Amino acid sequence: MPPSDEHAIDPTSRLAADLRGVGRLAIDGVTGATDIVEAMHAAIGHLPAILGRPAPATTTGLTGFVYRSVRGVTRLVGAGVDRSLAALAPVLGGGGVSPQREALVAAINGVLGDHLETSGNPLAIRMQFRVAGAPLERDALPANTRGKLLVTLHGLCMNDLQWRYAGHDHGEALAREHDYTRVDLHYNTGRPVAANGLAFATLLDQLVHAWPVPVEEIVLLCHSMGGLVARRALEAGLREQLAWTQRPVRIVFLGTPHHGAPLERAGAWADQLIAISPYSAPFVKLGKVRSAGITDLRHGTPGDAPKVPKHVRLYAIAARTDGLVPVASAFGEHDDPARNLRIPASRRWLSTDTHHLGLLGSEAVYQRLARWLRR
Repeated sequence: MPPSDEHAIDPTSRLAADLRGVGRLAIDGVTGATDIVEAMHAAIGHLPAILGRPAPATTTGLTGFVYRSVRGVTRLVGAGVDRSLAALAPVLGGGGVSPQREALVAAINGVLGDHLETSGNPLAIRMQFRVAGAPLERDALPANTRGKLLVTLHGLCMNDLQWRYAGHDHGEALAREHDYTRVDLHYNTGRPVAANGLAFATLLDQLVHAWPVPVEEIVLLCHSMGGLVARRALEAGLREQLAWTQRPVRIVFLGTPHHGAPLERAGAWADQLIAISPYSAPFVKLGKVRSAGITDLRHGTPGDAPKVPKHVRLYAIAARTDGLVPVASAFGEHDDPARNLRIPASRRWLSTDTHHLGLLGSEAVYQRLARWLRR
């Protein structure tokens, strides 16, 4: 496996990198707000305003010069702050990893991860395998490595440390009681699901080739969006005939929105309503502060369901009181036969006493996982 870029960040410089990342977000926020105000100014000055007729997004003359000046000064100040923080990295120190920092950065990546990546922001999470929060390196594989590999994939706005919920960690318990070696995927949930799936397929193939003992079985334990990433990875792996897809593979979905999440679709509808009036249209930019990853939840995984070979088994657990993912979506059921995952009833289970996040800490869910995986 190639060395991790995140691992190369010395703890003494991590705080400086975080501050630089936050600074860049602040600059982006000021320039973005300026764009919205100028668009409103241009719309109001463009009379008469008629529903459905687009108004100009920028102003002209002295007014336009003022808005351009605001943007220019903001970017100039931001560049100076960025250079200063980079130079102060050796003396700032104290930037070690903490669960609180990891949770905050994961949430920011979930909402703005695609922007963080394209803008080169230091806060952008780079996909990597980790063990107990530490990057996994070729010469530091888990002790007593076994041929049964368990890989966890977390959900939107979360990170690999958050598999522990209400004092319980499904991955930890399965590894301890069922002889798996557990590895966690840490990734930027704001990136497009398809891009994350393709990257994960390649990374997993590298892991299998580097594994010190023959890989007998691979289990992908996926919560929420993690299941969509796993599906995309499986499709890419089968298409490219990657080595890991030739092993026995079991993919377990916990509350995965295979066919979309209604709340994201509601957000899209709100965007369309706001855009009707030329006066309110500039505010669509605020509504669109949703990453590509969140937008992908609108319809889940589009297209036909993958043709799963016999050595690949799919399992799904849904929560009746989820509030985010309908049961049919979590089970991969669809009116269109081509999109139906056709997961057998024996590999589907409905939790009646927990919610979306509660799936992570439910003892009943764990017992169902253990029963499935010991077969």
